Amino acid sequence: MQWESDAEQGLFWVYDDLHCPHPLSPMYFDIGGWWLTCDHMFRRFGTPFAVDWLAKNVNGYLYTAAIPADPSLQVGATEYGNRYGARVPVDGGYASSMGAYLDGVLPVYGERFADWWRDRLVPEMLRNFEYLESQLDRADSMSRMELAVLLEDAMDVHDRHWKIHWMLNFAQLSATMNLRAVMERVRGTVDEELLGRLQNSAEDRNWDSVEGLWRMKEAVKADPELRKAFTGNGVAIRTALEASEAGRTFLAEQLAPYQREFGWRAVWSHEFIFPTWREDPGPILEQIRGYLDTDYDYGSALETVRVDLEKASQELLEGLTGAERDELEAANAVNLRMAPLTPDHHFYIDQGANARLRVVLITLGQRLVDEGLLDTADDVLFLRYNELRAFVGDPAATDARALVAQRRAEREAAGKLQPRDWVGTVTESQLNFPYWVNWGYPERFTRQASQGEAQVAGIAGSPGVIEGTARVVRTVADFDEVAEGDILVCQMTNPAWVVLFTKIAGLVTDTGGTTSHPAVLAREFGIPAVVGTSEATRRISTGDQLRVDGTAGVVEIVKSGEPARAALSLN
Repeated sequence: MQWESDAEQGLFWVYDDLHCPHPLSPMYFDIGGWWLTCDHMFRRFGTPFAVDWLAKNVNGYLYTAAIPADPSLQVGATEYGNRYGARVPVDGGYASSMGAYLDGVLPVYGERFADWWRDRLVPEMLRNFEYLESQLDRADSMSRMELAVLLEDAMDVHDRHWKIHWMLNFAQLSATMNLRAVMERVRGTVDEELLGRLQNSAEDRNWDSVEGLWRMKEAVKADPELRKAFTGNGVAIRTALEASEAGRTFLAEQLAPYQREFGWRAVWSHEFIFPTWREDPGPILEQIRGYLDTDYDYGSALETVRVDLEKASQELLEGLTGAERDELEAANAVNLRMAPLTPDHHFYIDQGANARLRVVLITLGQRLVDEGLLDTADDVLFLRYNELRAFVGDPAATDARALVAQRRAEREAAGKLQPRDWVGTVTESQLNFPYWVNWGYPERFTRQASQGEAQVAGIAGSPGVIEGTARVVRTVADFDEVAEGDILVCQMTNPAWVVLFTKIAGLVTDTGGTTSHPAVLAREFGIPAVVGTSEATRRISTGDQLRVDGTAGVVEIVKSGEPARAALSLN
């Protein structure tokens, strides 16, 4: 561990296994990070609890720290290959004076943002995507330097979309906080399980993606020739489809349009290392096969969510009359309008913006390969931003192949390490930074320790109790091994993992809190989940028989080995 200063060591640095649970690529750290736009968020809202968010590369892994509004704090950071000082206010009274501003503007965002999103921001993001995709379509006719300029355009789009992300994030926070506050005032207490159910959505881009997969599954199911092709893995399926007229028609008329609309994602959406489904349709084909194996019914799954949302809204208002009922109903109406924006912002920002930036990088990399300057297109990901620009400008001045080989070796070595959950210094104010709830803090500090080798303690992510067989999944290559009724054990999930939620019976993760993606999705699919264990993938093996208590946040390893797969609900 190397600290740049005492001030840096005095901060609370959290391992970002929520977004990047693998060693970073140099290019992602320079231009892809979600933290690059956080100063915009803190400035726009006048947050008293933080004014900047910095990143630090520790042994190849991403750690981040929130910067308090302390004028005396001098801590360095890097951005786009440049060193700068964290933005802190000059006024020592900033934090105490800005609280009223934040309290005043948050309700405006909560009430109005869904309209802004629909009418102004989504059209803007779609125009940005249309531009980038139109340029990628003509990339073969563009010069190397034109592709370099397109990279700058893609970076601008990435940064703009992430600024929108932080506006949305605070708007959602406002809507949820208001519902919680009204519920507590009217009911006298907050029903956390009910509040969690009310964060679900039955109409969003995530469900649209699932519907698209289901429709392809139905087409394959109805055609014996297509059905026969879906017997191997992704590569074998693609080969079989290309060998028949029906298969080629399916690829051209169904798979290709799906890739164009929903292929801008990867097994890990943030890092550039992982190929998108737009580039490699293998994961899509394997998911269709999984839907065939389970005969997944999109309509009934969606109806289950719709019915539960209606039921939860009725339970929220049950027994209330007059002004109290009206106030709680109005708060929930705002909350329900905001709920779809959780999966939607993944589609347009976390997945969409990052994936398009990756594809532009790979396109530029392929041009350098074609010119004999690099060996593979993804070599560009192992260069730093300014190294790539200098190399594009004058290839003879940089030994890029040597740099790439060195960086690949460093990343491979880093992959053998087990990063700590956090480094630096824990203070009460930094531990209570509101955003750490997504990583499971402060609960991960205060939770009860695991009791013996047969127990793994975590955070209650989605209520219910289930017993079943553990299936540890680390990469997309493991998706195919997940069977109906398994309990998924993994580091973290993102929307690319949603296909697994249609067949798993329970979920256990290393990271995340009650508002993280795996917890939200588990509640949406109605499966018990324990998140933020820090150690599940190390303590649990595939084949172990588990008892997952998503209400208490505890996992019991009932039996080691490979018992029967069927899961048993204990509710």
